[in-house]
This record gives sequence, C-alpha cells and structure tokens, in this order.
Amino acid sequence: MHITALYTYPIKSLAGISLPKARVEKRGLAFDRHWMLVDRDGLFISQREIPQLALLVPDLTVHDLIVRHRHEGLEPLAIPLLPAEGAKEMEVQIWDDRCTALQVSREADEWFSEILQTNCHLVYLPEENTRPLSPNYGHPGEITAFADSCPLLIIGEASLADLNQRLAEPVPMNRFRPNIVFSEGQPYEEEGWKNFRIGSVPFRGIRPCARCQITTINQESADIGKEPLRTLSTYRRQGHKVLFGLLASWAAQKGEAPHIQVGDRMEAYTLPYNNL
Repeated sequence: MHITALYTYPIKSLAGISLPKARVEKRGLAFDRHWMLVDRDGLFISQREIPQLALLVPDLTVHDLIVRHRHEGLEPLAIPLLPAEGAKEMEVQIWDDRCTALQVSREADEWFSEILQTNCHLVYLPEENTRPLSPNYGHPGEITAFADSCPLLIIGEASLADLNQRLAEPVPMNRFRPNIVFSEGQPYEEEGWKNFRIGSVPFRGIRPCARCQITTINQESADIGKEPLRTLSTYRRQGHKVLFGLLASWAAQKGEAPHIQVGDRMEAYTLPYNNL
C-alpha cells in the first residue's frame, strides 16, 4: 500500500488543499483546521448549515492563507498565518467541546459574513491553546485542532471503489474530506487498524469515522443530494452510525514533527514496533 494523496483543510468545512508532502503534528497535518468560522455565540459553522462553504477555496503562501470563491470573481481574502498581536480571545464550541480561540480580524469577519449572508467570525486556534481528545477514545496527551473529533482521517481507494460500484453515479474522494488516501489493500480494512506506519512514521488508529450529510454535498457546486449516504447506510451501518474511513493520530506524539509524502509506503502492524 502506498500514499496517493494528502490533504489539509486550513479552515474547517472549506475546500481542502492537495499536498505532495505534509508535516505531521500532534494536532494533525500542518495547518489542518487551525481556523474555523463561528456564529456570534461562538458555535462552529459547517457545510451542514451552509453548503456554500465548499465553494470557498484556500491556498497557502509563505506568509498568508488566501481564500477565493470557486466560481465568483470576488476579491480574495488574505489571512496572515500568524495571529495579530493583541488578537481578541473568544470562547468557541465544536460539538461538546469548548476552547479559547483568537479572532482573526474585522476584515475577515466582514468578508465571510458578506459572502455567506450570515454574521460570523473567523477564529484561529494557536498552538498553546490545546483541545484534548475525548477520554472516551483519546489517549493522554492526544490533541486536535478544530476537526470534529480526531487529528487525522484515513481512507483507502479500495473502499471508495467498492462504494462506487454500488452507486448509479460514482462520487469523488473529496465527498469524504480525508487527510490521507492510500492505494491497494482491501475495502474498509483501514477501519480495523490499531497501528500503522507511513514510511517510518507510526500512527494510531482510533476508531471508524461516522459519516454525516456533508457526504451528500457536491464539493464543486454545493448542490445537495441523497448519495452516497443513502447507499452507505444500507451496508455500512453500525447502530445509529454509518461508517467510512479511519480516524487516527500520530502515535509518537513527541520529538521533531516528521514529514510524509505521496508515494510513501503504508502498512498496518501489531505492537510492539521497535521504532516507536
């Protein structure tokens, strides 16, 4: 098995950025979900409420995160990669979690509020403001940024191929917003991995990912349908959840942040693994 694609999503629920190489951090891939849109009460905003977020496309430069509209010729927004000195703090909520973030700027708030036709704030989670994983599935010291629950999402191409064989119209991988995509292997085998490595970098499989209605949103047009969630629910249901993909974290959690890249070998293993 080999890595075929890497994605980071700097602003939660906006489009992702395809990368040839990525730094692995405790919170996930570098820049992944370090920013988030919230309403005036600090509650996170996602494509579940505003599907048009899919049409906002970020790009990373040396100093800024640039956001453009996928179709409209609007003036892009430049967001500094580092927060402004004296940035205002704001308590924000992601599902049941609360943490303290920094408001980015009035300019950013106005830009997003106008495009989305709703009052909102863009916030940033600095590295010193940690968000621990739930004790129900996280290990001590494991943290994430503004992802729904875990730092990384892994999906095999074989899993998507198996699903697409069951659909009248196949869907692309971007419906599932993974961080790491790999080739070969068996459909859905990744969901059973407890430990795996990419090159020499060790990872911990946390739990299968429960899917929501965002999978039914066309990421190019923001149109909403019923697939693939309707078909997935017929054969991938476990209790009240519909599963697709593996949530994971960097197992080492210490030392210099390693890099992974497209083409790296990927394999599951059983502990002990002497490079941990």
